[in-house]
Amino acid sequence: MSVITLTKDNFETEVLKSSKPVLVDFWAEWCGPCRMLSPVVDKIAEENDAIKVCKVNVDEQPELAQQFKVMSIPTLITFREGKVHNISVGVISKEEILNLI
Repeated sequence: MSVITLTKDNFETEVLKSSKPVLVDFWAEWCGPCRMLSPVVDKIAEENDAIKVCKVNVDEQPELAQQFKVMSIPTLITFREGKVHNISVGVISKEEILNLI
């Protein structure tokens, strides 16, 4: 499954109303650690059809970053049944990301 780019317009449909667990990566282009984590998140999206993987560019969607109190990036937030399940800040391994879900 490919990574879904989230905006304030599609967030509710793609994340809050999803029947699958959702991994959301809050990132920015200028963020070095975000660039390190991005290929790992992309790989998880490719390998796992049971998980919906999404990304939020915090520079383009500041409202979403504020809504979830994202102060540092990269921040990964997992959702289950429309509710926040886990939060991780910083670069972590693929195994640690899968454990969040």
